[in-house]
Amino acid sequence: MPRNSITARAITARSGCRLHPPALVCPLGDDLNSIAQRLFAGQRGLHDNETWRPGHRLALGIVDTPLPDDSTWPAEHRSRNNRLLAAALQRLEPTLKHWRDANPGARIGVVMGTSTSGISETEIALQQRMSTGDWPSDFHYCRHEIGAAAEFVAYWCGVDGPAYTLSTACTSSARALASASRLIQAGLCDAVIAGGADSLCRLTVNGFSSLEAVSSEPCRPFSAERNGINLGEGAALFLVTGESDGIQLKGYGETSDAHHISAPRPDGSGAREAMAAALRMADVTPNEIDYLNLHGTATRQNDSMEARAVAELFVDGVTCSSTKSLTGHTLGACGALEAAFCWLAMTHGLLPPHLDPPDPELPSLRYSQGETRDVRRTLTNAFAFGGNNIALLLEKAE
Repeated sequence: MPRNSITARAITARSGCRLHPPALVCPLGDDLNSIAQRLFAGQRGLHDNETWRPGHRLALGIVDTPLPDDSTWPAEHRSRNNRLLAAALQRLEPTLKHWRDANPGARIGVVMGTSTSGISETEIALQQRMSTGDWPSDFHYCRHEIGAAAEFVAYWCGVDGPAYTLSTACTSSARALASASRLIQAGLCDAVIAGGADSLCRLTVNGFSSLEAVSSEPCRPFSAERNGINLGEGAALFLVTGESDGIQLKGYGETSDAHHISAPRPDGSGAREAMAAALRMADVTPNEIDYLNLHGTATRQNDSMEARAVAELFVDGVTCSSTKSLTGHTLGACGALEAAFCWLAMTHGLLPPHLDPPDPELPSLRYSQGETRDVRRTLTNAFAFGGNNIALLLEKAE
């Protein structure tokens, strides 16, 4: 197809963007079928581990998929974060190749989300410098820069369009999908590789532990016994294009509470308005949403404000669940990963179950029991430090 035709289609496709099949590497596995089986069975992908906090065994969502060897890569690209991305990119390659073959000369951009980048490798390098006075011979500062994720994806895929990384903590990769949509709607790109990755490291494990936000047991979102998050890692990528078929990113809503550096606004107003804005963009009513993927971190404050926001917006109820009880909180990757879980729900006609009995002190929500149904529209939430919120609305094209 001539390049001008692609551009025209992208400019006129203002009602949504197509999300092609996602490429995932996460605590539930590394191929869509096995991930779907574990997701809809409510099978946890958490493991006890004390690698990143010696002497403290924590339940963590660890990726045990064999990852590509990075020893021959340029030094600036060698990191576990990029190895997670490379494993996901290997799974995205057939979709990307098929689309590029059908659209020669297309302008392809990259938008990634991350919060850790390659900081784990820098932690190791710092240990050597502290003990010997010298940096490792292969140390490269760029590998832990926030922009490293997008630069690596562009390098791997050989694309030269816009390439940038967003780092807004736990909303990063959800915002990457919204940004990809904007690039296409504005006619700046014909396709965007969008999503994110985060890898476990001592900085995040010890940092969240210092906030007293981490549970040593499998987390229990919205339960009376909830006492904190489980951290996880993973990579989730989509090819986003301007076609009007398939599963569409139909709407998104973004707000900022500016309430507190780490705590959410207790009344949930920012979260509620983000969801409402996504509904307005998609021209959809609350009653038309078939499934809501809750941010559901299992911290006392987050679950309380999110339950309040959902109950106030969805006055007639909406079937919902938190999948962080299965994967842990994958931080910068969670927005795209949970959008992918919504994509799977819409493809399979199944809902991820909510595992734990709800806290009777919270507003009453309609938690999923793993129902089978036609899932046409889904909403997924992501909230982050600094009070920034985003909701993504996915819709199956008729």
